[in-house]
Amino acid sequence: MTSGNERAEEVFRRMLMREVEDTGTDLPNRPDTAESTLDLLRHSLEAERGLGVSAPHVFVIMGASGDLAKKKIYPAIWWLFRDKLLPENTSIVGYARSKLEVSDIREKCDKFMKVRSEDRERYEQFWSVNQYVSGTYDDPAAFDALSEAISALETEATGNRLFYLALPPSVFGDVTCGIARHCMTTNPGWSRIIVEKPFGRDAASSAQLSAHLSSLFTESQIYRIDHYLGKEMVQNLMTLRFGNVLFEPTWNRNHLACVTITFKEPFGTKGRGGYFDQFGIIRDVMQNHLLQILCLVAMEKPCSTAASDIRDEKVKVLKCTRQLGLEDVVLGQYVGDPHGDGDARQGYLDDPTVPKDSVTPTFAAAVLRIDNERWEGVPFILRCGKALNERKAEVRLQYRDVAGDIFRGQPHRNELVIRLQPGEAVYVKMMTKRPGMTFDMEETELDLTYSARYKDLKLPDAYERLLLDVFCGAQMHFVRSDELEHAWRIFTPLLHVIDEQKPKPVPYRYGSRGPAEADELSRGLGFRYTGSYSWKGDDAHL
Repeated sequence: MTSGNERAEEVFRRMLMREVEDTGTDLPNRPDTAESTLDLLRHSLEAERGLGVSAPHVFVIMGASGDLAKKKIYPAIWWLFRDKLLPENTSIVGYARSKLEVSDIREKCDKFMKVRSEDRERYEQFWSVNQYVSGTYDDPAAFDALSEAISALETEATGNRLFYLALPPSVFGDVTCGIARHCMTTNPGWSRIIVEKPFGRDAASSAQLSAHLSSLFTESQIYRIDHYLGKEMVQNLMTLRFGNVLFEPTWNRNHLACVTITFKEPFGTKGRGGYFDQFGIIRDVMQNHLLQILCLVAMEKPCSTAASDIRDEKVKVLKCTRQLGLEDVVLGQYVGDPHGDGDARQGYLDDPTVPKDSVTPTFAAAVLRIDNERWEGVPFILRCGKALNERKAEVRLQYRDVAGDIFRGQPHRNELVIRLQPGEAVYVKMMTKRPGMTFDMEETELDLTYSARYKDLKLPDAYERLLLDVFCGAQMHFVRSDELEHAWRIFTPLLHVIDEQKPKPVPYRYGSRGPAEADELSRGLGFRYTGSYSWKGDDAHL
């Protein structure tokens, strides 16, 4: 395993190389040591633009008093600070309407920060570089005060500013206008803005938001974050596909019967149904997280690993994907299990924050069709839901039946499974002869389970990884505006039908696999489930 200093050096190298690409600065001759390479890069860039990784960086958390900030953003930025993966001269400024102090923010965040005993001193250092500014989201004077607080942390020569919008969409307009007009850097440094989903409710509202952002910022300044793109196994999809001769030749309509992308949560809304009810499971999970995974599974090989090349190929997939209608989906809503324990007894409509007549789906299964040479005829089945039997997210590629079967129907279909969470793994379901005197077959696996193969490995949190990408200026794992446009084109007709006609979702029991109709949909599309196999790498039964 690499040390913290080695990781920090690699991060600085990425940041410097990004500046080299942006400025066209000539690289110095390669010296003998990594340290002197970094020094020469720093000197070259600072001579060219008066900045580099030594420039002050100010990370501003808009909505610092909210749940997202305390549970995800502050912990992620702390872990980067702890491991010395941030530029040395980095400060954090929280901004929200609440009248708070840094000590109040710290108290809210403490239980989510995972502070080890050996990190206590470093933890104190982290909070010493934090500030908090209180202000409303529509007051120009408040944004002037925020800008003054940021400027005080910068030098006269330069300063780089990152703004994270950990806020509800209802205030995006006011906040982005306030940032653009009052808080962007006037020094030779850069400013970047991170926008959280949801990116609109449909094609029209998303286009309106994109037009608003593009009127204030350049596309290179905007980072639309989908935290699923920061997960280890999601980022591994490209390597599995394009870094191996083994898989890519069979990754097409000639060999695959169907592709299933699944997201399951074993809990319901837990009293937060009022927020969820505004969006439903399709807007909350399927249209963003699962569709982004579909793009990585289905896209053609990009020209390079450059962000623009990868995102170009994702857009091509979306352009070839048919729009969804009500006939393409199964919608469900969970009900309580009278024999269950605790929360399992409560159905969605039992949540006091949910309207009693709500028909908002908490489960959805949908079939997407990609009309191109590689995928024509292969159904992509997306399944997601709350209050199901387990926590799991995976991609499952099921292969066609063996042609010219000489074993009289004994072979079951091969499957390539990429387990995204929990228990990250890649395994191939295959047939083998049962050991012994017989000539019978059984299913087994070729298994790469991360916890077994990589002992004591700490996988970075998705937000941790993506925040570091923003510091480095790497947009590969962020959503571009034309991706949003075509993603919403696919889902908007279905969502409008659901919003207007309000079809009643199929009830399913808390803790079950979801509606039986969803399994029937998969079977009708050619998915085969035998129930004869249990993955040994985890307790989950597949």
